[in-house]
Amino acid sequence: MNNLRYLIDFDTDKVEHEYCDVLIIGSGIAGVYTALEIPEEYNVVIITKDCIDISNSVLAQGGIAVSLDEGDSPELHFKDTIYAGAGLCDEQSVWVLVNEAAANIDCLCNFGVQFDKKSNEELSLTREGAHSKNRIIHAGDTTGKEVCDKLISVVETRKNIKIKERNFALDLLTESGVCKGVLAYDETKSVVKVYISDFVVCATGGFGQLYENTTNPEIATGDGTALAYRAGCELMDMEFIQFHPTVLYHTENKSFLISEAVRGEGALLKNINGERFMPRYHELNELAPRDIVSRAIFEEMKRTKSSHVYLDITFKGKEYLENRFPNIYKTCLSYGIDISKDYIPVAPAEHYCMGGIRTDISGRTNISGFYACGEAACNGIHGANRLASNSLLEGLVFGQRIGNEVSNLLRNGPAKKSGLMMKFVSNNITKAIDREVIRENLKKIMTKNVGIVRDRESLIYALEQVDEYNKTIENMKNESIRDYELQNLVLISKLVIESALEREESRGAHFRSDFDKTDDIEWRRNIVKKRGTLNA
Repeated sequence: MNNLRYLIDFDTDKVEHEYCDVLIIGSGIAGVYTALEIPEEYNVVIITKDCIDISNSVLAQGGIAVSLDEGDSPELHFKDTIYAGAGLCDEQSVWVLVNEAAANIDCLCNFGVQFDKKSNEELSLTREGAHSKNRIIHAGDTTGKEVCDKLISVVETRKNIKIKERNFALDLLTESGVCKGVLAYDETKSVVKVYISDFVVCATGGFGQLYENTTNPEIATGDGTALAYRAGCELMDMEFIQFHPTVLYHTENKSFLISEAVRGEGALLKNINGERFMPRYHELNELAPRDIVSRAIFEEMKRTKSSHVYLDITFKGKEYLENRFPNIYKTCLSYGIDISKDYIPVAPAEHYCMGGIRTDISGRTNISGFYACGEAACNGIHGANRLASNSLLEGLVFGQRIGNEVSNLLRNGPAKKSGLMMKFVSNNITKAIDREVIRENLKKIMTKNVGIVRDRESLIYALEQVDEYNKTIENMKNESIRDYELQNLVLISKLVIESALEREESRGAHFRSDFDKTDDIEWRRNIVKKRGTLNA
């Protein structure tokens, strides 16, 4: 593996410096909510590789899980999360999540987030896969956008928070295992820049762009996970990739999510022959955990030699569907699909990474001063398979916890904003290679060999191919955003494949056809990757 510590050569004496009390990388729900938890007497900078309103969070449709109903409780939410996580959830983290959920939803409402309500002004609750109760609050079928738009609007009123768009976080700057800041590329000025801060929060999302079909935006290239790994951070559970069962399958669009809430409202899955099939696979039918539904669809497509299955909600009226799922209704109609009359063609696509930067319940990593939250982090909440609508909630709960932790340290600790003198020189050279071909081939390799169903032979093949690409880009002088992303994608691919090879069992989203049983004796444990250790 390419073991260079930094993506580019640099000398901090020769680049622009900017100081702040807290630096946040990423502008999704986890990043902006963390920023709002920092008291206004402290300077916060949010850097984001694109515009502030482009993130995985914005695309989240279904909603946020929270136990508010009289017949529900944090204990039941805990139980459902543990069940979906297939024996690998960290119970302490899950307890924090479910017990602090309601307070954070109150905060969102106070910020002005408009969730759907019943006639009596109570929040409207729906149900999704593997939930035993109706506990999903929502804003139509664009919950993530509603939440992020409101949070961003509040951030923009805070004088202590600066937003730096089109700033690509290249690497974490560390000295003796302590965070000192971030090396970034300012795309608007075409210059390298150093952000100096003793507190850095990584909220960069996942790495869905490893796969051909994903619900993630193009920015989801695992940059935060990769920079953390290069800095010596522990990564955990990298083999667990969640494929959402129902993503629109159309010649013009194979990345538009058909929310799990559609099945929560009673939609049925049918194969290419119009036959319902989920009762053959699980007692919870269409509302089984996502890994089970995705594999069932995968097997049904294989059995019927088809490229997709159907989702049927035609028993609901047009007016109801236009009101409950306005974005899904409008988008499908733009492709000639009237969901009040037509079946929706769907197939699984990559959706969420359970693995990421290993943290504790306060968002701390093994690098002092470096924190992570949201999809970029792995605190054990999701185990081997994330429960529906726990992702936005995770960003809120742990964003708040990091905000509280960092605020206390700023208040009580010594002011440390010292200068930074660092230099890195490599022997990297300019290489005439087709970056885009490598990128596309990488997606094909991961999709075919490291997808919903895996085996040793396909994983070894994938690893060999990725190793070849790693050799190709090793010692390459990185000169553009696409170069930086390619380095990160190859690195993350390798770590995912190695973890999948190591776990010789099937658990949650990781299914090995050559080890098709769950082995609690040997494998009820996490796989941790750290730079410089064996196989990493």
